[in-house]
Amino acid sequence: MESGAGTEGGSDRTTSPVRPEPVEGPLLPVRLGLDRIKGFSREAAERIVAARALAPFTTSEDLARRAALDARELELLAQADALAALSGHRHQAAWAVKGIDARPTALLRETRLHEAQAVLDAPGAADDTLADYRATGFTLKHHPLALLRERLAEFRVQPAAVLRGYPNGRLARASGLVTHRQRPDTARGTVFVTLEDETGAVNVIVWPRVVEAQRRPLLAARLLTVYGVWQREGEVMHIVAARLIDHTALLGGLASASRDFR
Repeated sequence: MESGAGTEGGSDRTTSPVRPEPVEGPLLPVRLGLDRIKGFSREAAERIVAARALAPFTTSEDLARRAALDARELELLAQADALAALSGHRHQAAWAVKGIDARPTALLRETRLHEAQAVLDAPGAADDTLADYRATGFTLKHHPLALLRERLAEFRVQPAAVLRGYPNGRLARASGLVTHRQRPDTARGTVFVTLEDETGAVNVIVWPRVVEAQRRPLLAARLLTVYGVWQREGEVMHIVAARLIDHTALLGGLASASRDFR
């Protein structure tokens, strides 16, 4: 997310969570709206939109002054990596905003500091991914499962892309972030779970007897490992669960959320 991401041209880009950008080429870059940042107010986002419509921001201090942002709002932008174009990576952005007077006098409001930017080490891939999830609830960089793949290999799980090549009836193991849990009224107690890893999604069917026996990992896990049997009929593929393991602790505090029973 770059400085003012989702704010160019009007407030519609502030309220839209994810927006593809029209550019030349086969792939479209994704621009995130400021409403993706947890705790960031619409009013602050609209002030950024209004100020940027007049002229691009040149520094984080310029952004703070012209959009009348307070210390907390600046910190939220830095934590969300929204100041990369102005101040560099997260660590440098956090340092930069700490030095901004969030309540300048009328005389100093039009002034700008001119000093060398601090050169700090960039966060590692894991720290960067964790920070994305804490700030916005997801990441466009490294998928958490890609960072955990070596650790998950200890449990002999396979990525979704590999499982899609499995024949019907083969024993299968998968791990993924729980994105959905569904328990339709017509399913008579069966729960349907969707797991996501860095290669795609895996659908899981949990029959009522497994639901009752392993309710805790089924309902509590954000990172769930499933042992079971692979079933496929044409393009319809899923694991029928026999054993569930809550591996949320491997995420190291990563904040993810599933959409349950909708």
